[in-house]
Amino acid sequence: MAEPTWAPLTGFRVAVTSARRAEELSALLQRRGATVTSAAAIAMVPLPDDDELHEHTKALIAAPPDVVIATTGIGLRGWIAAADGWGLANDLIEGLGKARVVSRGPKATGALRAAGLPEEWSPESESSREVVHYLVEGGIDGLRIAVQLHGATDDWDPYPEFLDELRAAGAEIVPIRVYRWHPAPRHGAFDQLVAGIAERKFDAVSFTSAPAVAAMLMRAVELGLEDRVLSALRTDVHAMCVGPVTARPLVRLGVPTSAPERMRLGALARHITDELPLLQSRTVKVAGHVLEIRGTCVLVDGVVKELSPAGMATIRALAHRPGTVVARRDLLNALPGCGTDTHAVETAVLRLRTALGDKQIVSTVVKRGYRLAVDEFPAGVA
Repeated sequence: MAEPTWAPLTGFRVAVTSARRAEELSALLQRRGATVTSAAAIAMVPLPDDDELHEHTKALIAAPPDVVIATTGIGLRGWIAAADGWGLANDLIEGLGKARVVSRGPKATGALRAAGLPEEWSPESESSREVVHYLVEGGIDGLRIAVQLHGATDDWDPYPEFLDELRAAGAEIVPIRVYRWHPAPRHGAFDQLVAGIAERKFDAVSFTSAPAVAAMLMRAVELGLEDRVLSALRTDVHAMCVGPVTARPLVRLGVPTSAPERMRLGALARHITDELPLLQSRTVKVAGHVLEIRGTCVLVDGVVKELSPAGMATIRALAHRPGTVVARRDLLNALPGCGTDTHAVETAVLRLRTALGDKQIVSTVVKRGYRLAVDEFPAGVA
């Protein structure tokens, strides 16, 4: 049997919003056949230039905390590297070493141990909520807790509930915001990506941090596209997130999201590979063929058939209710840049039949329109 000419993500369009490791994620998706558009949603504030982090570091050295919570490995390593650049690394590690140390997950644990700061406890689930429960259960009233946080923008805080629960239990919180972010510059590639989401030019958009989600939502508001972006994300453009913390801003807005079990870049690529074809493709049996409709192409009996935008719009309209007659006027309205001449529909159908390789797949219903020649009609369809 011949090898298939397509990969798992052939015909699917994925937007990548990552600031870090975007090339790696894009390459993983492209190797699986996806068409990838990448534009970073946020830009990092260089650690040596982060005056807020510098001041908080000096304050913790002067008055060490009772408890330290490390939430990410890269964030903790970045904090210590920045302190080293300021000549404060040894003093910082010494001060933190006097505190109880709690880690949110294995990567943070590894960074802590590498710095000579063995953890008191870490949840197996990598859940911030479990960290809060552990500390509150043991009593933190009156304690001063330094929380290493990863990724905040000037306008948005990804950890408000986490910190508020600790404060509600009586703790004084010192937030250490490592790797703060600015939104991407206006009028650039990211604006075009957000507009593409609004125009449903993607089948999925990937997010690897909650600040990137926040930046996308804020940019949609600035561009006057908020309603269209949210509508697209609730229907045709699937939000694929690296984990539940990243997804939270979307979930609050009623946007469906999905995420891999493990919060890793490779796991996200595999998740998109496994889930997107289930979410965004449609398979019907027509005229003795198996027809699978994807974002930018169709597969006929497993063979890729490249279609024009007009061809894709036509086949999607016909497949909305397979076997049902679609009037020429309705097909005209579905065509990109449609005018008023129904001759454009006849041209689009003719070219579609040629591209599919079997003219019997699309049937003409005299004086009514066109339909897919499904092998079995769904109940109630005539």
